[in-house]
Amino acid sequence: MALFEELKIFTGNSHPQLAEDICQYLNIPLGHSETFKFANDNTFVRIQENIRQRDVFVIQPGIDPVNDSIMELLIMIDAAKRASAGRITAVIPYYGYGRTDKKDQPRVPITARLIADLITVAGADRLLTIDLHAAQIQGFFNIPVDELTAMPILTEYFSEKNIDDLVVVAVDVGISKRARDLAERLGAPLAIVEKRRVSFQSAPQTLNVIGDVAGKTAVLFDDEIDSGSSTVNAANALRDRGTKAVYAVCTHGVLSAGSTERILDSDIRELVVTDTIPVFQPELDGRLTVLSVAQLFGEAIHRIHNGLSVGSMFE
Repeated sequence: MALFEELKIFTGNSHPQLAEDICQYLNIPLGHSETFKFANDNTFVRIQENIRQRDVFVIQPGIDPVNDSIMELLIMIDAAKRASAGRITAVIPYYGYGRTDKKDQPRVPITARLIADLITVAGADRLLTIDLHAAQIQGFFNIPVDELTAMPILTEYFSEKNIDDLVVVAVDVGISKRARDLAERLGAPLAIVEKRRVSFQSAPQTLNVIGDVAGKTAVLFDDEIDSGSSTVNAANALRDRGTKAVYAVCTHGVLSAGSTERILDSDIRELVVTDTIPVFQPELDGRLTVLSVAQLFGEAIHRIHNGLSVGSMFE
């Protein structure tokens, strides 16, 4: 039984297609709103229907332009709060600034915590996201956080390929725990690429591959692929150690400038990402697969609205 009145879903300009797909799964219309900039670059939001005491979900990944996306989200939350929404859930498929999650050198910020504070102060009552870069980001919030995982979607995709001699390879030690989860789901062994970053701004230096990968097909796993340098360097290291083929897989395909060229020049047979971020890379046609998370988010929203367990989705 729903704890609040009618379910309403709104979106900013970051990823309207994902919001439409989620609404299609839930069999409800996308809420009417407008979000635009004035000539002075100020962002304006207007919710164009009654949301008093409604259960409102605002879908907005923090993607390029990141600062605009985040500001849109904050203003939409504020608009919903001032319109007397019963509950406001910020749905952030990709958490911008998530990689700045700790103070790893002198005099630097923890921007992921700052974003959490902004979302809370704006008026969000809870957060729904997927595969955060660092688990401790959940603890940056003083409101409930539901973190989904794309692991079942990725597992199903590779299970259907029926690849022999499969090995799951973590792109670095930090992602090895999640990579182990994927390996267990696929019934495959785990290997880890050990790497070192000489300086904050330099590309990582691949050092070693821990595990047996010779003669096997590798699924190179990370939570996100941004510049592609780490992934391509890891793929090169796997090639040098005798892998038959390399598939690269991640939840968030950021694919910033230069990444497409790096992937095209690499031995990566296929890049598999989800649509937490809108991906349009025609140059990668035939080598890029985008899996939808709309059903996953749609089911989670249904369960949150009706007071059901979200965790049981993954049991």
